[in-house]
Amino acid sequence: MLLLALVACASSAPEGVRPPAPVLPGPVVMLAQVRAAGTSAPDSLEVQPLRDPGVADFRFSAQRLEAQGDYAGASAAIAQALAIQPGDPELLQQSAEYALYRHDWDKAAAWARQSFERGPKTGSLCRRNWATLRFVAMAHADVAAMDAASAALTACTIAPPARY
Repeated sequence: MLLLALVACASSAPEGVRPPAPVLPGPVVMLAQVRAAGTSAPDSLEVQPLRDPGVADFRFSAQRLEAQGDYAGASAAIAQALAIQPGDPELLQQSAEYALYRHDWDKAAAWARQSFERGPKTGSLCRRNWATLRFVAMAHADVAAMDAASAALTACTIAPPARY
């Protein structure tokens, strides 16, 4: 019995001591993981909004600049697209991802939340929203928020209706 009491005391952390913060991956790895979370699952329902052709050039420019390693330029291109189509969930999420890259946690969280609120709340965009918010929670060492974001990310995948 004494042995059990000693083991119980040894396994609990002293009061007021926080567990070590999770280690954040580098910015490029974070972006890759957010985007990987957004890949379409073959058995999930995807809702794709209509795209404004007026922002296509800015989105293409952002992709090209990012491929060249110019994340600031890519972010600026997405900001220009948002000026044309404010509130577009995909553009808001891209802004969140670039803020995540810059470690601008407040903007990353704000844009990911706006994207989620305006978006389909299911599918790949939803998973990217919550993957971004999970990294923000990780940056703040908020384990409860990390767990909540992980659970919400999982809930984004909805099976499509049966087809006959």
